Amino acid sequence: MASVPFWLCDLAGAWVFYSVLPAWPWLQPGFRRIARFAPWIGLVIGVLAGLLWLLLAQLGWPPASRVLVVLGFEAWITGGLHHDGVMDTADGLAAGEQHRLAAMEDSRVGASGVMALLLALLLQGAALLTLAERAPASQAGLLLPGWLVAAAFWGRCAPLWALLRFPYLRDGGTAGFHRAQARGGWELLPAGLAVLLGLALALLLPQTRLLLWSVPMGLGASWWVAWWLGRRLGGHTGDSYGACVVWTQALMLMLLALLPMPAPVGAA
Repeated sequence: MASVPFWLCDLAGAWVFYSVLPAWPWLQPGFRRIARFAPWIGLVIGVLAGLLWLLLAQLGWPPASRVLVVLGFEAWITGGLHHDGVMDTADGLAAGEQHRLAAMEDSRVGASGVMALLLALLLQGAALLTLAERAPASQAGLLLPGWLVAAAFWGRCAPLWALLRFPYLRDGGTAGFHRAQARGGWELLPAGLAVLLGLALALLLPQTRLLLWSVPMGLGASWWVAWWLGRRLGGHTGDSYGACVVWTQALMLMLLALLPMPAPVGAA
């Protein structure tokens, strides 16, 4: 068998690590530098979520029901990996500096963790419902799925900022290999290529021009969430990497919901 490029093995590893999707039967996954491909896996998850949204719309489901199903789907397809990080990170922040890492490592979930996850999901749900109801009629069929794709992508860019900018806090932590294997700004290359492709598609399809707003908003949200959590914690762990994903998605969708749009309409 011909030699397989390292990057393709890492992409297969990212597919397995960041989702519950079946492994590729023809390729042995690698796990050395999978973080750089997390945004690509986000694109796949976002596309699947967008297709699910469109399917439920064709079946006549109301927007509120579609929002709940899509949020549940995104939690399931990641195995709850990032949602667990939201809860553990919130428990750590509530425990104080001396007990922060111990609280984050504890498998038991505290009240702060439950409240944080509930708040994140409520914010995402409220933003998605607002976007569905306010999307222009001429673009309604494409915008909501497109924003789901963009949010899933930029959410997974946030951990890249975190691992490049901040130290890893837990000696021997299971997610420490992400930072240990990172090669500086080169880790951002796959995400950058995806952004350029997305910009080209948005420019070629006039009905999706509003999706261009997702670039500055996603860039700002992903950087700010990684920076804020890193400053609060003094660095990052695997849990806070996961928290970066969910909180970036929530913040980005909320920002998009604040965009002025013409002629509010009903469901997408």
